Amino acid sequence: MIALIQRVSEARVDVGAECVGRIGAGLLALVAIERDDREAQATRMLERILGYRVFGDDQGRMNRSLHEVGGGLLLVSQFTLAADTSSGMRAGFSGAASPEHGELLFTHLVELARIAHSPVETGRFRTHMKVQLVNDGPVTFQLRVAPG
Repeated sequence: MIALIQRVSEARVDVGAECVGRIGAGLLALVAIERDDREAQATRMLERILGYRVFGDDQGRMNRSLHEVGGGLLLVSQFTLAADTSSGMRAGFSGAASPEHGELLFTHLVELARIAHSPVETGRFRTHMKVQLVNDGPVTFQLRVAPG
């Protein structure tokens, strides 16, 4: 499982003319489910997203986590993060989970997040979305939880 997390001052996801998810200050997490991922990877990824230290402490160092600061979390499924871009001029997606498997695990991740944190917003799975954000820093990290 892969997550690209961005510290934001605000972020939103629109589907057509409808805003389906919106947060103020917090984290936007673009999440890719890989073929061999299971519930254990979703659990560990959520721990990392909520616990990763990307927010400033009193000295301005990134020593505080989303869990500590209580900011919003916007989870957006993005299978293209699982792309193989190592050769050629077109991405390969053989490492990405099937849409059915990906949706099950993404939904599981969202359910776990809503139990552990608030507020949690999402995009809409398997839908063309427009994601708007104001990256605060900019601060962006790629997190990965390997299967097994």
